[in-house]
Amino acid sequence: MRILFCNYEYPPLGGGGGVINKQIAEELARENTVDVITSQGPGLPRQAEENGVAVYRVPVFFRSRQAAANMPSMLAYLPSGYLKGRCLLHEHSYDVINTHFVVPTGPLGDWLASRADIPNVLSVHGGDLYDPSKWISPHRHRITRSTIRVLLRKADAVVGQSRNTIKNVHDYYDPDLNCEHIPLGIARPKNWSVADRGSYNLADDDIVMVTVGRLVSRKAVDRLIRIIGRLNNNHVHLIVIGSGPQSRTLKSITQELGLIEQIHFLGQVDEQEKFELLKMADMYVSTSQHEGFGIVYLEAMASNLPVVCYDYGGQTDFLSSGVNGYVLKLNDEQAFLDACNTLINHPDQRHSMAEHNLRAVEAFYIDHCADRYLNLFERVIEQHRNKFLNETNMAQHF
Repeated sequence: MRILFCNYEYPPLGGGGGVINKQIAEELARENTVDVITSQGPGLPRQAEENGVAVYRVPVFFRSRQAAANMPSMLAYLPSGYLKGRCLLHEHSYDVINTHFVVPTGPLGDWLASRADIPNVLSVHGGDLYDPSKWISPHRHRITRSTIRVLLRKADAVVGQSRNTIKNVHDYYDPDLNCEHIPLGIARPKNWSVADRGSYNLADDDIVMVTVGRLVSRKAVDRLIRIIGRLNNNHVHLIVIGSGPQSRTLKSITQELGLIEQIHFLGQVDEQEKFELLKMADMYVSTSQHEGFGIVYLEAMASNLPVVCYDYGGQTDFLSSGVNGYVLKLNDEQAFLDACNTLINHPDQRHSMAEHNLRAVEAFYIDHCADRYLNLFERVIEQHRNKFLNETNMAQHF
């Protein structure tokens, strides 16, 4: 099978949606031919072969950061991607297109699929449908809702990675649309070592919390920093992995609260260092306002950590309070504080939850996710072929 992925973000650009696309693409490339059209970020090559995947990066001109896109760069991706896509369609015969993010990538996948008369599977990731932290969130505006509704209906299949994402499709766009539920997965972590605490100015008896993600308003890391201050415990440290437009503001808040010795901003790190840090920590914490799925929670589980987070998003598909950690009512900061104190003061509970997570995460490795995508691709290809044959027979009949 020859598969074309369209995604405006693909590592090292962007966040979880790009990461999962890369992992699916590389898993499928073991036995299939896989191409990707994505944005060209600063210092990235226009074309590269990455773990069996041909990655084509088209110029967007306005993107200056790897961690976060902006509206001009997202809009520029569409014409650049279309031009590159036309060339690829001329050179290759694709069986299916998989478009990731209805905003902004949706129109590109739809255009190319229509031009080549091949099926288009549209994968929605959550924030492209609904982001409560942004006034420009698509669900808030009639024109974008209408445009998205058309793209969802035209796709040969729509994939949501969580019940929450599918619920948002039905609540805001089309209550009758049939959606495929394919939970995301993560690559099985390599046998990396545990980071040395001394290298990060941490003591063996410190309680180390960690959070991973882009420093954007939806992640609400400012709330997390204030909760750390309210713990009033100098032996509690928070490692913040990730970069983004709120970096300077978050560091200012940290300084204002007198927490510069306890909050450690590490910026972007590579996969090895990320997992070494996760393995070094005692618990994973997040005050994110919404996650379409929550890949980082699976990474925490795979790193033998309990999780403390809110209950709004796709993570409720696989996290249960009192089992995997604590899953708390959105923005109940007192409950979050109490949960952190419970895990701080009861190491046996931390360890039992961590061991449970290590077992539970086995069902969420990337090979399971890729197999379900491949089965869906085969099904829509067959449906598309049958539709073509039926239309041909009807035309010959008349």
